[in-house]
Amino acid sequence: MTIPRRSLRAAGTLAAAAVVGLTGVVLTAGPAAAHTPTWDVTCTEVSLHLSAYNDRVTNQVTVTVDGKELLPTESFGKGLEKTIDLPEHDKALTVHLSVKAGDGDRYSKEDEKQAPVCEGQTPTPTPTPSETKPSEPSTPSQTPTTSAPTPADTPSETASSSAPAAVTPSSSSADLAETGSSSATPIIGGAAVAVLLAGGGIMWSVRKRRTAQH
Repeated sequence: MTIPRRSLRAAGTLAAAAVVGLTGVVLTAGPAAAHTPTWDVTCTEVSLHLSAYNDRVTNQVTVTVDGKELLPTESFGKGLEKTIDLPEHDKALTVHLSVKAGDGDRYSKEDEKQAPVCEGQTPTPTPTPSETKPSEPSTPSQTPTTSAPTPADTPSETASSSAPAAVTPSSSSADLAETGSSSATPIIGGAAVAVLLAGGGIMWSVRKRRTAQH
């Protein structure tokens, strides 16, 4: 039995189309299965193991810790092997990985992991508002001060010290005020008589001298 050539050509065309289609599927699925973004986080470091990426495009990777950049955006090709040290910490850190594949967002990766506290480091407890005490105001030291006398005080003290002492009336003056006479009255009268006698003697001497001259 002879198979017509037309049938053989049709069968060959179908076989060739099937091979091309299968090859295209394999080539298309190859890069998708090849992208491998592996990474590890410990209490001290972050390790990146990015492999089997398309080196004909530009791929990028960024690592942040609690929102702060640990690895600024870095470009790579087919793969990247990198270890980054974490800062010292006394509480768990949130590490975020961002991989941007240049041949499509479906090959990109966003992931987060926790970096625990290393052994021997005690986490610092966060004080609650009830435990927080307001700082007490400082008490100023009480230093005794000696107040100097004001100018108004000095004249009054000087005036009081220089003022003459009040004269206390004697008992004899008090007796004179009450009776109108005292024991000194006869003495005063005798002195007045003596003055009168002396005056009379002087007048008599003057007259006698005038008479003698005439």
